[in-house]
Amino acid sequence: MLRICRACWATLQPWSGPHCARCGLPFASVRALDSDLAECGECRNDEPGFDGARSFGPYTGTLRQVILRMKFAGDERLGARLGGLLPSPWDSLPLCGESAPPLVLPVPLHTSRRRERGFNQSEVLAASLVRALRRRKGGVTPTLARTCLRRQRATPPQTGLSVGARRENLRGAFAVANPAEIRGRVVVLIDDVMTTGATLSACARTLKRAGAAQVLGVTLARATPQFPDLAPADVDNPVDGPDRDST
Repeated sequence: MLRICRACWATLQPWSGPHCARCGLPFASVRALDSDLAECGECRNDEPGFDGARSFGPYTGTLRQVILRMKFAGDERLGARLGGLLPSPWDSLPLCGESAPPLVLPVPLHTSRRRERGFNQSEVLAASLVRALRRRKGGVTPTLARTCLRRQRATPPQTGLSVGARRENLRGAFAVANPAEIRGRVVVLIDDVMTTGATLSACARTLKRAGAAQVLGVTLARATPQFPDLAPADVDNPVDGPDRDST
């Protein structure tokens, strides 16, 4: 297991700067908020399938390194610790009012990919988030639905694909196992890294067709050219490659 010193862990701070009101994309400058509609160009030009998304921070530095270590060195315990960071982006979600608590759904891996990795990092993060929220007093108590959404088709890696190609790559990839479970409910999808949002959008459209009232997303990190990380990934894994599952 990777041990992270206190000083390095302390550098993992939630993004507090300007961001897209829809997908949560961090903006490099507050001038992006001068517009009447504080959304990124992608959300303006091509509305995503989800109703809102937030990320803990940009996919750079220590956050990027620990995510890669979690996924490609099989460190589930690190994943559980990282999931404890997710209440921060959760608190900024545009949750609509409802009587039933939100359903928390991890973005599923195909069975073949799960066998390769040994676990689904999104499920580990989701379980840790739910535990953290349940420890709060007087807060929302979400329900974790591990198997409600399934990936019924293995898809090639998303890395290097255009936005349109990513969307086509994911067409028909997801299915809802029990539509009655999500009908009329607010659903929050959990994943590790969001890039273009294609995976979250594909999941969200599937859930909405099955009757979900609102679909939101929470991820640990957001990959964006505005915050590049040029440092090499200190990960050696023959099965998966870094960023293979970026969404």
